[in-house]
Amino acid sequence: MTALEFSEVSFRYAGSSGPLLLDRLSFRVEAGEFVSILGPSGAGKSSLFRLMNGLLLPESGSILAEGVPIAEKRRYCGYMPQQDLLFPWRTVADNVGLPLELGEKSLDRETRRAKAEAVLEAVGLQGWADKSPLSLSGGMRQRAAFARTLLTGAKLLLLDEPFSALDYMTRLSMREWLLERWRQEKRTILFVTHDVEEAIFLSERILVITSRPVRSLREFRVPLSYPRSVESLGQAAALDLKRELIQLLAREMTA
Repeated sequence: MTALEFSEVSFRYAGSSGPLLLDRLSFRVEAGEFVSILGPSGAGKSSLFRLMNGLLLPESGSILAEGVPIAEKRRYCGYMPQQDLLFPWRTVADNVGLPLELGEKSLDRETRRAKAEAVLEAVGLQGWADKSPLSLSGGMRQRAAFARTLLTGAKLLLLDEPFSALDYMTRLSMREWLLERWRQEKRTILFVTHDVEEAIFLSERILVITSRPVRSLREFRVPLSYPRSVESLGQAAALDLKRELIQLLAREMTA
């Protein structure tokens, strides 16, 4: 089943007389895939996500989720931005349970709390439910933010450079953790990153923005099997793909 399909989508910011950002862009993502989007700064990666979750509307074309206009699919997309956006005046459990509080009015507080504790345990944060987010490390905060995204119930997870603010070693551990969660949750993930190595490590496919306005996405299949480890990136096929992607992005930055 196709989880997401852009068909001839054009977009420019409302009220702008400037050039198009997207120009009849078409692509699709199948259910259960892990797909990364690469491109230089300002290429339109974040705008793509905003179109997917309904924060922006296309000028023309269609965006379908499971064959239905995405605007009609309530809570289909769960969005995790670069910043964890945890509220310091709420406990970790109350932060994680916020989607239930806002979207599941029929659930009582005890049920919401039980669901929040269950997902916190799933992401390895059992025992932290009543703590302040300020007491969490960077990696723990990102796991809490991911747990909150899971509780939206969304089938499609949009992860916008979620590890960019973390130190190198924490990023390595979070990549492995995210792949394990993806394999367990069996949800579709679209992951925006500037990091070529990160995209190769995580993804089944990589889509590269190579022009502006964006008319197409260059597709690359990642020639690595799962499960993956840091050593996987040293395989000849991974190194060849990394070299090709870096050369492509370098050309785009100087074009």
